[in-house]
Amino acid sequence: MLLPSDILKADFWEQSGCVFAETCDGELHGIAGAGGVICFKTSGSSAEPKWIVLKKSALLLSARAVNRWLDVSSDSRWGLALPLHHVGGFGVVARAYAAGCELRHFSGKWKASDFAKWLEQEKLSHVSLVPTQLHDLVKLGLRGAGSLRAIVVGGGKLSAELGQAARDLGWPVLASYGMTEACSQVATQRMDLLDLPFVESPLEMLPIWEAETSAEGLLRLRGEALFCGMIEQGVFREREGQWFTTQDRAEVLGNCIVPLGRSDALVKVMGELVNLDEVERRLAEFAGGVQIAVVAISDSRREHALVLCSEGDVSPKAIAAYQAEAIGPERLVKWIRLNEMPRSDLGKIKRHELRELAQEMGAVDLLSFCGGGHR
Repeated sequence: MLLPSDILKADFWEQSGCVFAETCDGELHGIAGAGGVICFKTSGSSAEPKWIVLKKSALLLSARAVNRWLDVSSDSRWGLALPLHHVGGFGVVARAYAAGCELRHFSGKWKASDFAKWLEQEKLSHVSLVPTQLHDLVKLGLRGAGSLRAIVVGGGKLSAELGQAARDLGWPVLASYGMTEACSQVATQRMDLLDLPFVESPLEMLPIWEAETSAEGLLRLRGEALFCGMIEQGVFREREGQWFTTQDRAEVLGNCIVPLGRSDALVKVMGELVNLDEVERRLAEFAGGVQIAVVAISDSRREHALVLCSEGDVSPKAIAAYQAEAIGPERLVKWIRLNEMPRSDLGKIKRHELRELAQEMGAVDLLSFCGGGHR
């Protein structure tokens, strides 16, 4: 099991061989020649998990680029509040090592009030969080520590509402886009934007990256910090070619990207293409702060049926208000209420598991809201 203290030692980075960020069961083949590498299991938010293999040199290249972007120096102090076996948490420790600065580890069970006190006590300058953690801090009305210079928010979309609410409470949040295959960050808002109202995008790419889009509108990346291969079903396969095609839709505007959501967020309903991310965004405006997600399940008549999944109750009036504004294909067909949605260690919703729950569970029929029909 990796510890932050291990990663902060020069010996760790100089050693060759393969290190797994978490326990790996089963036999592996073909990875011996990969050199000094670290393997991370993907969260599997919309697909089967696999191991992404990253060179140590690539992780340090990324760490140095992030440090330069965020004005990190040897006088800074990074705070680790993410799991170490995910690239987001590992990257924080790598940045502290690369900068030669101090690192503090919030190792207890996540509790927003405890975390806020810890930030004050440790006088941290930089930290990385996921939107779920930021949501908890804002919901309690907690104010950011005065020592903080930047909070990078990744692992999911940081909405305009949450980002501005956090800024209003003194949290210097910067939206970012990244992935395991890219050693964490690809694009992050600039520090000088902290004095302006928060906006979701565009996000400026770190100088180590190039980007383009495929014919299907998928983001493609090129850079020395890309993964070197992956392990699937126990077999290591090297990455082919210089460019990597992600499963995320995006626009590329010069040296900036505008993330447009997951490719699997587009589904056909009654012959029309529906963007589940956009449905979620609009529905959240009515949901009154309740955590929601929208998934599509197979439907013999509509091709796909949209299912509202919520952690807690959503007001029938709120659902009716959304249904009244939505066109036919974007209307909700069912609603399931969960005490807790299936999530990864980073708080990201495991949508493939949520779809299975929506398919299996008894659900409230929502076509009765506002009369059902097509608009």
